[in-house]
Amino acid sequence: MNTLTADGFATGTWMQPTELQAHTYEERHGLMPALTAAVSLCGAWIVERKTLSPTAVEIRIEIQLRMIVELYAALLSAGIEFGRDGHQALADLCTCRKHMELDRAGLVTIRMELAFLDDVTLHSLLMSGTSVA
Repeated sequence: MNTLTADGFATGTWMQPTELQAHTYEERHGLMPALTAAVSLCGAWIVERKTLSPTAVEIRIEIQLRMIVELYAALLSAGIEFGRDGHQALADLCTCRKHMELDRAGLVTIRMELAFLDDVTLHSLLMSGTSVA
């Protein structure tokens, strides 16, 4: 719940959740423990993890805005890849952090859908006789 301070700033979770679409070529059973550790090390919390399909999960993360740069770096170094919109959303949060007073930054919620992709190479496509649409 958001509350306003006397000077008009919101406290608590003050923004709508940031929606991210991401993918990785890492193995699911190896990435999830590493991702959990990386998120914890930068001061964030995984508040919900939901399996959407055998190849996709949804993760809800809460973090103080002042630590968003560290989270962004941790996600990338764990092997998570974002499209243009994902990078833009995280860059916007980093910019927001830069211009806010750190003691008023509050919490940010991130909802990330993460797809686990197989590493498809030209050689594997030729050997299987299938094509990519």
